[in-house]
Amino acid sequence: MLAGIQDCERIDHYVRNSEVANLYHDGRWGKVIEDSFGHEYHVLLSENSSGDIDGILPMVHMKSWAFGNFIVSMPYFNYGGVCANDESARQNLIDAAVRMAKDLNVHHVEFRQEHSLRNGFPEKTSKVSMRLDLPVSPDELWKSFPSKLRSQIKVPQKGGMIARIGRLEELESFYEVFSHNMRYLGTPVYPKRFFKDILDHFPASTWICSVHMGNTPVASGFLAGFKNRLEIPWASSVRNYNRLSPNMLLYWSCLKFACEKGFTTFDFGRSTKEESTYKFKEQWGAKPSPMVWSYWVRDGGTIPDITPRNRKYHLAIGIWKKLPVPVTQMLGPRIIRNIP
Repeated sequence: MLAGIQDCERIDHYVRNSEVANLYHDGRWGKVIEDSFGHEYHVLLSENSSGDIDGILPMVHMKSWAFGNFIVSMPYFNYGGVCANDESARQNLIDAAVRMAKDLNVHHVEFRQEHSLRNGFPEKTSKVSMRLDLPVSPDELWKSFPSKLRSQIKVPQKGGMIARIGRLEELESFYEVFSHNMRYLGTPVYPKRFFKDILDHFPASTWICSVHMGNTPVASGFLAGFKNRLEIPWASSVRNYNRLSPNMLLYWSCLKFACEKGFTTFDFGRSTKEESTYKFKEQWGAKPSPMVWSYWVRDGGTIPDITPRNRKYHLAIGIWKKLPVPVTQMLGPRIIRNIP
């Protein structure tokens, strides 16, 4: 069934106590998405014979002339999908999602899962989440690194760079670095409000780590914690400073912080197998964890490809890379809100 306002407290309790829930099952993300992008956020519930919740499925309905009409669980993030205690609850939620999709006349539903649904839906499996098991103390982690990695971490420090971890006071630094990096990649940038909304809605579990050279931010990452896992869903650096490896200090500072906060797993975020970002994260000792994006497609059509790899977007990407950063900061949010 479709959850209502009266179910919010029950959903929160379920997510807090579920062994299979992830960060993006937290209902506060729905408020962030509605406030930042204006999309409709829904949660489907499954209940057992006692009337207790035994599964949830958060979904966001996205509709635009440029990218189509579809549902995602969850857009903008690496995970989401079906969270259920057993096979029966999971299937109930999938069936309800398909019914909603037909009612809304959407082209497809995208389930961003950490494991396969095993129900015959077509899947994308090219992406993985790179995760590192953390020891109790930063000292133990430091000693576990090979000498070459420790030397690389020291390079930016010897070059005069320092790392700071904060919240709203680091937002400007983060957004400046992030905006430049997105322009370099040819990708529209999220609105600054999106990140502020996250900080506001998750005051006890979100932070920003920034590396500075004097007064200039040269690398920055956004951190979000959930139970025993700390994730860095967005991280960027200024390429003019690559010779001093600010990324090495950024990630070491985040890992050190994770240990100090008592997290036992660090999630480096999404990567494509064997590509450069995958190898960068692998050098820290991170191991790949599956990301299985499953699809229901109307009338058995093909899986959509709303990614930079799609050749039909190549011209637009090339043009975007040449725009001034302030222009991309103004136009980007209007475009990216419709790209999951």
